[in-house]
Amino acid sequence: MLFTIIYGKEDLAGKNIIENFKKLSFSPQIQIIEIKKHPIYLTEKDLDKLPIPKNNEFIVFASTHKSEKNLHSLSLHAPGNWRNNDFGGDRGKISNTSAFVLKHLFQKLNEITKQENLADYEITLECTHHGPSINTPCCFIEIGSTEEQYTDKQAGKIIAKTILSLIDFNSKTKNWISAIAIGGPHYCPNFNKIQLNSNYAISHIIPEYSLPLTESILREAEQKTKEQVKEIVLDWKGLGNSEKRNEILNLLNKLNLKHKRTNQIEK
Repeated sequence: MLFTIIYGKEDLAGKNIIENFKKLSFSPQIQIIEIKKHPIYLTEKDLDKLPIPKNNEFIVFASTHKSEKNLHSLSLHAPGNWRNNDFGGDRGKISNTSAFVLKHLFQKLNEITKQENLADYEITLECTHHGPSINTPCCFIEIGSTEEQYTDKQAGKIIAKTILSLIDFNSKTKNWISAIAIGGPHYCPNFNKIQLNSNYAISHIIPEYSLPLTESILREAEQKTKEQVKEIVLDWKGLGNSEKRNEILNLLNKLNLKHKRTNQIEK
């Protein structure tokens, strides 16, 4: 797979990841680009000015993750805004992503973390949030959430190895079900299990705090997933009260979208 890594010049975790990546690989197949601004504020015009190969298939943003609880984490998510654009991107617009690439990266991130015996870090998906809103399929992979973790060389090495695994990734060999996930908290315990252990591949995640669900939000998630979306995965208890759940079911049925609850998926 041909991909590009982008990181911010002042981003401690990004620099840590790239330093480790360069120790692992000097492949001309991979373009590494340092930018002055934080990647969440990139625009399509900015991307047009960067030396990204024309046949590039995916962009990986290597970055820091911030949380109020200073969670020690290695996290992964697609970018975009379901509603407001307080942190980059466009209002109500999300970036293109790949359900299959996200699943591959999440499985590799968990696998390599175990191999490296990294303790005291939570490996987690996050819901789709913040900018940029771009057309090239992309994702963020991050270290959280204080300077101690951002500069942790072992954490940087694990993410570097995870990104490097994309070189040999071939989506055509995968018998996965592309899905959009709805409900639950920002960190996604139920969707984590599905992404890691089932044959479902989750692209965009719409959390409970971004509800109510609308047809435009659903269409945005569907259109901005590289693979054809086969099903919607629902965190049933994370959809609100019974009235809100019924509203979501009615919309999914209206649009003829197949759906399953997380507890109905073998994982």
